[in-house]
Amino acid sequence: MNRYWLSIVACTLAVTTNAQQKMLTAKDYEHAESFMSYNTSKYIDHTFSQPNWIDADKFWYTTKTENGEQTFLIDAIKKTKTLTTEYKNSSAQGGRRANRGEVLSPDGKKSILIKDYNLYVKDVASGKLTQLTTDGVKDYGYATDNAGWKHSDGAILRWSPDSKKIATFQQDQRNSKDMYLVSTNVGSPKLSAWKYPLPGDKEIATIRRVIIDVENPKVVSLNIPADPHRATLSDDISSSGTFDDIDWKADGSEVAFVSTSRDHKQEKFRIANAETGEVREVFEETVKTQYESGQGAINWRYLPSSKEIIWYSERDDWGHLYLYDSTNGKVKNQITKGNWVVTRVLKVDEKTRTIYFIANGKDIKNPYFGHFFKIGFNGKNLIDLTPEEGNHIVTISPSSKYFIDNYSQPDVPTISVLRDLNGKLITTIEKTDVSKLSATGWKAPTPVTVKAHDGKTDIYGLVFTPNKMEADKKYPVIDYIYPGPQGGSVGSWSFAASRGDNQALAELGFIVVVMEGTSNPDRSKSFHDMSYGNMAENTLPDQITAIKQLSAKYPIDTTRVGIWGHSGGGFATATAMFRYPDFFKVGISESGNHDNRNYEDDWGERYNGLVENSDYEAQANQNYAKNLKGKLMLVHGMMDDNVPPYNTLLVVEALEKANKSFDLVIFPNSAHGYGAYSPYMMRRRWDYFVQNLLGATPPYDYKMGAPTLR
Repeated sequence: MNRYWLSIVACTLAVTTNAQQKMLTAKDYEHAESFMSYNTSKYIDHTFSQPNWIDADKFWYTTKTENGEQTFLIDAIKKTKTLTTEYKNSSAQGGRRANRGEVLSPDGKKSILIKDYNLYVKDVASGKLTQLTTDGVKDYGYATDNAGWKHSDGAILRWSPDSKKIATFQQDQRNSKDMYLVSTNVGSPKLSAWKYPLPGDKEIATIRRVIIDVENPKVVSLNIPADPHRATLSDDISSSGTFDDIDWKADGSEVAFVSTSRDHKQEKFRIANAETGEVREVFEETVKTQYESGQGAINWRYLPSSKEIIWYSERDDWGHLYLYDSTNGKVKNQITKGNWVVTRVLKVDEKTRTIYFIANGKDIKNPYFGHFFKIGFNGKNLIDLTPEEGNHIVTISPSSKYFIDNYSQPDVPTISVLRDLNGKLITTIEKTDVSKLSATGWKAPTPVTVKAHDGKTDIYGLVFTPNKMEADKKYPVIDYIYPGPQGGSVGSWSFAASRGDNQALAELGFIVVVMEGTSNPDRSKSFHDMSYGNMAENTLPDQITAIKQLSAKYPIDTTRVGIWGHSGGGFATATAMFRYPDFFKVGISESGNHDNRNYEDDWGERYNGLVENSDYEAQANQNYAKNLKGKLMLVHGMMDDNVPPYNTLLVVEALEKANKSFDLVIFPNSAHGYGAYSPYMMRRRWDYFVQNLLGATPPYDYKMGAPTLR
């Protein structure tokens, strides 16, 4: 009888507990969704998107005002801003454009395209095609962009300024391994196969560099061995649709280029004779971890008229510019210096010997705020052309006499101004007005600074709290993570009314934390290298110590911590759940590269080192799946050609072997992003945190998405 009554009492308590569980309604989700960008944008006035240049010093733009949409004309020379109707409903011409996959010459008269693995030049006026190469074959084609996670039909090359020659390559991937994906459909599935080398592979894609005379078809091979398929900036030889690390002499007689070693530790600066293919070795730089030529831009320049080179290096622990003599490869002088970093060189004026560039670390409020500077080649007369506090996004006018400056902070709306290249204000373009948005209950995130896991390094981030917070209540915390190491969780430090669904999640009853941890870029070399060779660290010790420090200021319940991320953030999320199972209780891991031996060769070998020099096995998430204690959702698109889905399936198999319960969401025909299924994934994400971290019941199958989708 005692057992019987005890079971009755237990069942009664369970029913009572369920009845008392908080229920979230569709209205709660609608309120949260009102903080998404597709709902906040309509309340923002006086934004400035992009200029439509009429000539070198005049442009028009359209903005939404309290009087409706209006168009303004800015004349830099006259220093005027005029309301106009002349350009209403117009669109920017943008000059002549090539068809998709074609690369237009500087003079706009010719374009280059790939056909049957060979290159052709097309006369734009007549459409006539002339074949330039004849020996291109499958997996050894010219100018191809199809190694690793990129595989487009576009031609990768760099035109000479005189439109007479191109610098390109013949890409050899005949011995590279294949990657396979299979579609889901009624009937026979479609197999997708392409070359996708992995870390540790004996054979990777290489490029045989060539110069092609377009006017009198002739292929000149450079007299050096084939280079690894590598570049100084990113994990591809084309970061912006053109051939990276190439700089032509104006008359097309020679071309400077940089060859990068497979592990990114050695860079060779070379100059080739475009007529003979003879290559002169100028200098090389070797580093212990990995070299990069800038943060988001390739910052080296070849200056043949003065026989000089502007070179980017982190040799003194900070990303700076150096002036080299191109005749002997010797350093003439260091141009920039100090505990700050050059991120993007925007203009080099050879006549005045002045460099214009963006740099981080000079704004005392936040080291990630970029400012626009100029400095002489001799390293003198450093001037901040944008002294206002904040992050400055700069665009130089076609005449190179003026620049547009959009500056803001995560919690301070954008001000757009026009200045001359001495920094003098010409006119204010727009001041973003969020007063109507604020009236709806919106608020900006709070920038925060805490100490990293070493107890001494400052790290920065953003905190999102519910619009209406209850007194004496502690909130579960959600940590959004993207560890990079080529980027960071925060992303842009400029103003944005909505940053993904961070504030939306906060409105459901969470505090959301976004921290930029150590081993992320845009600061010192040593900061960036803190987890080199061990990407499994994933800034997680920084995330944990940050949340603990923030709990002293914010009502955070450190016993209820959730985490989520996509891609590298998916990798980090699973790592957090497996390696720190007593701290992180709920995780959503989307499209994670859980074992970097299963992700494309260049990325892992750049940031982690070669397989023979780094313990990839010890970093693989599936090896720690047995430690799972909390609630984990794994997500992947089965046609993901960036991070192949087998990364997540390795973790799935390990969890099953360990007899662990978990949740799995797959998108059968989606790639790395989920496309039309993104709103569905966001709703599943909200539901998962509401159920398992908040302890509440979400509305059943809430329909989410932009108004046009609802």
